[in-house]
Order: sequence, then structure tokens, then C-alpha cells
Amino acid sequence: MRTRTLLALTAAVAALALPATGTAVAADNTVLTTGSAGGTAVAVGTTLIAPLQSGTNATFYSSATGTSGVSCSGSQFTATVTGNPTAPGTATESVTAHTFTAATCSSNVIGVLGVNSITLGNLPYSATVSSAGAVTVTPPSGSTVQATVNLRTLLGSVNCVYQAPSLSGTASNTTNGISFDDQQFTKVSGSSLCFANGFFTATYAPVKTSGGATVFVN
Repeated sequence: MRTRTLLALTAAVAALALPATGTAVAADNTVLTTGSAGGTAVAVGTTLIAPLQSGTNATFYSSATGTSGVSCSGSQFTATVTGNPTAPGTATESVTAHTFTAATCSSNVIGVLGVNSITLGNLPYSATVSSAGAVTVTPPSGSTVQATVNLRTLLGSVNCVYQAPSLSGTASNTTNGISFDDQQFTKVSGSSLCFANGFFTATYAPVKTSGGATVFVN
């Protein structure tokens, strides 16, 4: 009788120690993973790099539906992962650099001969990426996301300075990238050749670690 009791107790303890049938054990079930969805967790402190998706441009147009403004085929952002909790959840990043290659930029604004540079100010920005794919980029407290577009014109070079309170984007595991669509900036300084509003659209893909591993959102 005692032997049966001990056997039953042992079986019960074993049953509690094992997962139920069909239940997956995911040690790396975090918001950001590499290799695949649900793959290896991205460690805090990891550097992420993303260029423009091949064959696409980053555009800064005067209206959400127009095609007048600036277009660049070379751009890239760099960020550091500051938090990567268990999914579902929201990962956090620090955007330390966001660059545009001036040699790949052009403008079709009347009176503008070319683009000397596009620079982002008030870095680093904070970014959040949710399991649902929602991306939000915000500047440090008390500042803005600021873009300075230096144009080469018939009258010399002019600076067009634009600001936005934040940017919203969408992360996709189809492209392993992040898309920004018609994010509105407002001109705060610049000549009459600078349009009053700038609408930013770009897709950065694929997002990879500095070691070359593709990043997925879970």
C-alpha cells in the first residue's frame, strides 16, 4: 500500500514538472528576436542598423498627396536596444543616428538646383516597438524631431528647418523593416523656396543587428 502511495506521489510530481501536451517551451519569447519569429532574443545593448528598402526612396514632399520636394535613395538609421521584454509587449530603443546620403538626393522644386545635405537634430531619439508592430519615435523631453534640409539654389545655399513632435511607423516581418508614411513636419525657418510643410515617407528594411542577423517582431 505504501509502495503504491509513493509511486502515485512520484507520478504527480513528474506531471507538474512537465509542460502540458502541445505546449511549446520558448526560452526566447521576446518582442525582438533574430533568426525567425520566436527565435533568439535580441540582447539589450545590441546595435540595430537599417538602410532603405532596396529599390525605394525616402521622400520629403510638400503635401501628403504631392510629388514636389526632395527624394533620396540613400538613407539609414542606427539604434541601440534598451529594453526587450517578453512578448506580447513593447521593446524600447535609442535612435542614435539617422542619415541621408546627399549624393543620392534630388529635388524637383522650382529654383532648386540640388540637395547639399539633410541632417536630423536633437538626437538621440527614443523609440518603441510593440508586438502589434506599432512604432513610435520621440525626441528628448522639451525638443522635437528636427530635420534641416540644405538646398543649393540659384541664389546660393539655403537651410530649410522642419520640426515634428514625434513620428509613427509600422514594423513588418514581411520585409523585416519599418515604414513611415506621410509623417508631417512643419517649417520653422527658411526662405520662400522651402515648402511650408514636409511629409516624410520611407521604408527601412531589413533591420539587422550589427552582426548581420535579421530582426523579427513578436
